[in-house]
Amino acid sequence: MTTGMTGATPGMPPGHDGYGPGAPARDGFGPGTGVPAHGAGAGAPAPGTAAAQHLAGAPRGHFAPTEVERELAAASAGGDQDAVLDVLARTRLYVLVPRMHADVPDWTAPLPTFRDPASRRTCVPVLTPGLLPPWHPEWVFRAVDLGELSRCWPYDARRLAVNHGTAFAVLLDAGPRRSKAWQRADARSGAARAGRLLTDAAGPLHGPLAHGLALGAHLAVNNGIVWNRLSAVYQDYATDRARLRSPWGIQHRADVRDRLDSLMKYRLVGRVQEGVLRARHTLALRLKRTPTRAEWTEAVERAFAARDAVDRAEAHRALHRFSRYEDRFRADGVLAPDRRIDTLAAFDLGRAVNVVRLALGARLCDPRGAEQDVLRLSEPARQAYTSWADFSLGYALARLVHGDDPDGTPGEESLYQQSLAQHRILTEDPTSPYRNIPWS
Repeated sequence: MTTGMTGATPGMPPGHDGYGPGAPARDGFGPGTGVPAHGAGAGAPAPGTAAAQHLAGAPRGHFAPTEVERELAAASAGGDQDAVLDVLARTRLYVLVPRMHADVPDWTAPLPTFRDPASRRTCVPVLTPGLLPPWHPEWVFRAVDLGELSRCWPYDARRLAVNHGTAFAVLLDAGPRRSKAWQRADARSGAARAGRLLTDAAGPLHGPLAHGLALGAHLAVNNGIVWNRLSAVYQDYATDRARLRSPWGIQHRADVRDRLDSLMKYRLVGRVQEGVLRARHTLALRLKRTPTRAEWTEAVERAFAARDAVDRAEAHRALHRFSRYEDRFRADGVLAPDRRIDTLAAFDLGRAVNVVRLALGARLCDPRGAEQDVLRLSEPARQAYTSWADFSLGYALARLVHGDDPDGTPGEESLYQQSLAQHRILTEDPTSPYRNIPWS
């Protein structure tokens, strides 16, 4: 295993490799070397700040963009190839693909290769999430894991070049004898690790863009991807396009605008569910206190008296679910006894950030347009909520109400525990944007 390789990223379009001199955005080499993209802050974090954790484990004098690169540097420094494989198995790896190839139906481009002049070996280059170069309209990325690499490995390639040309480069032996070790590491990991907070320390950490991106942090944690980035990929090009088609029905740029407009007006979170919460909120303003369950039920019956039987039945189900989950939140200490959740707007606004990032990865918008779309989301969020904690609980409640199974099933409990864990990560982790970005 070799570390610290140098050179340009193989296969990148000329003048746009993101790593060499004059690159259009940050290169990931060290503190202060990158030009901030999309209005992001630049340079190394000050000692004692939340972002300073990203320096731990990095090669001396270099800046680890995310936790993944920090873990990789620490594992490779020990010279233990199995430890390196375990890190790689827990994250998505990316290979560069020309967009014209990625758009060919039912065809997967072969893995790219290059000949490394230092080792004189043919290598397959991959990148970790923190070292992807800037967005480019005609070059996209495909996510791979160790298991897939072992199955489709080129017969003449003898090395896996991870982050080639950066301070976080690792060169791994490959070929038939190593494929079993890769498969074992892949099996141990199960998949790229989800449910964790990943921050790009060279991305926006404060200010309006960071605030807007943080609205989508629940989905970023759920998917195990960086929360504060508008970049070349969300998950990967094919996945981003597929997720836009289903469930969003987005295939063209105009579709993106339509969906964002609906999400910004909370039209997709559920008119019945919002109506049930609005009935309680209106009554609370009149009573100057939170209504009892009986008072709330009566208010909902009045509000839905002129609706059809389907809406009335759905309203009663929603009221029951809201009460049950709020009681659970209180029992678990995340919702104060005198507090309530008055809107599910967070769910639509958080998903709007996701749609923007997916559209950027699918090349249905450009970085400047994506930034403007994200910036538009903070104001409606502030109108609906008074704090990050309230926003987070609104998102969690909407996810539970829309995604739970019939009462008491294992699926419902699993979803609740997952949602609770995400809320706690975002409201308690000292590196979370919800702890470091002012709400107003």
